[in-house]
Amino acid sequence: MCRLYGVTGGGYYAWKRRGCSKREAQDQRIVVKIRSIFEKSRETYGSPRVHQALRLQGVKVGEKRVERLMRVNGLRARSVKIYRRHPGQRRFYHNIENLKLGTLAKLPNQVWVGDVTYLRAGGRRRFLAVVMDRCSRKVIGWSVSNKRDVNLTLKALNQAVHQRRPCPGLLFHTDRGIEYAGFAFRERIAELGFVQSMNRPLRMNDNAHMESFFHSFKSDQYYGKKILSERELLKIIQSYIPFYNQERIHSGLGYLTPVQYEKNLC
Repeated sequence: MCRLYGVTGGGYYAWKRRGCSKREAQDQRIVVKIRSIFEKSRETYGSPRVHQALRLQGVKVGEKRVERLMRVNGLRARSVKIYRRHPGQRRFYHNIENLKLGTLAKLPNQVWVGDVTYLRAGGRRRFLAVVMDRCSRKVIGWSVSNKRDVNLTLKALNQAVHQRRPCPGLLFHTDRGIEYAGFAFRERIAELGFVQSMNRPLRMNDNAHMESFFHSFKSDQYYGKKILSERELLKIIQSYIPFYNQERIHSGLGYLTPVQYEKNLC
């Protein structure tokens, strides 16, 4: 082998006695920290988030190095592509405009966003409705049902109202689903003194923050799992939302969690 690679036998044994280099030893220590952060994130963090988490711990390391070490050690975040189709009934929407466009939420309880996504548990359809504070991206209300109707979205809204006690004038933005355009839901919005806003036709990106949350939830905790019952699904959601609010850092929030971001605003 030494003749094949053009090295001397003495040189080979000297190389073996030297052991790993200072750089390699440092890499090994960094990998231990990377693996800890990766596992704590439930294997959801890619190299940019891991890099930011290391910086918060005081570890000085480049993003390219973190990316290389994660790739070499097989640490790859879960990721999926999600396509969602939104049914609509135009006669309910003619007087509900998109008022969120250009509206900046500088403080909590100025703009809330809501949406519904489809899930399966035990071979049956389930629907998850979520309400999020646009400013901090904190999930503040949610509900699960086997029906996609106004009762589902009202329960999530009322939970958010109970937790936050917002003042009238709050802007509540959703997609154009019938469960948000129903008269019972619109009456509740009016009763609270909220201003209702909806996506423009065929513009799913108008509610991008909710789409992003559902993408994160499904890629982090839902896809790749066989959920046998609604009870099991509820446990997954109940575990994930506190993790999302309190532990999962967000690039759009300067790599803070929603809870940390809100605390910094106080």
